[in-house]
Amino acid sequence: MAKPIVVRFQGKESRFDHKKVSRRKLYGYRRRQAMDASGATCTKASLTEDGRFLLESGMTAQGYFTADRRWVPNKELVGLDPEGGVVEKVPSTLGMAQPLEAVRPQDLLDLRMSSVYALAEQSVDAELKTALEQGTVFRFAFNYRGDYEAETAFLVANDSGTFAVIGDVTSPEWIEPVAVQAVMSEEEEDPFEDDLDFEMF
Repeated sequence: MAKPIVVRFQGKESRFDHKKVSRRKLYGYRRRQAMDASGATCTKASLTEDGRFLLESGMTAQGYFTADRRWVPNKELVGLDPEGGVVEKVPSTLGMAQPLEAVRPQDLLDLRMSSVYALAEQSVDAELKTALEQGTVFRFAFNYRGDYEAETAFLVANDSGTFAVIGDVTSPEWIEPVAVQAVMSEEEEDPFEDDLDFEMF
């Protein structure tokens, strides 16, 4: 089982089990399944361009080939910044207490959401629970697994339960309304007024 989400509010820690919320889990799904002539389930695979290898699901997630056909496993890959410098890996935040920051609801609305987790209480501080019930929105750092860029999480609660909304913070850019085209007055000269009307011939 995955480690819990641990947060700290006013010096006291609270722990939550978490389960990802998905449309599939909420509403169910249908899947088209390929069968062979004998009724056995077919497994999807891909053939390499040279026709030498058959790649089944999951094989391509283990690593990469370089241009000179050298195999590089995922564990040897590193992240680079725009200048080509090596980026330090951000560890997972699961099981590690993350400080909570009370924020405006508007901050949550500016989030580019990537996932939502339904939280189940393991041990929750009474003051934090009261604040959530009163509608306070909290922000904390979140990284499900070790990666090169941590995401932002918002802790919220409603009548349906407690949730962690995960994503990247955005800064919306607003543009000016499109200028309305001025209507030509009767006094202004119409540049097409002298054009020939072929219906007269």
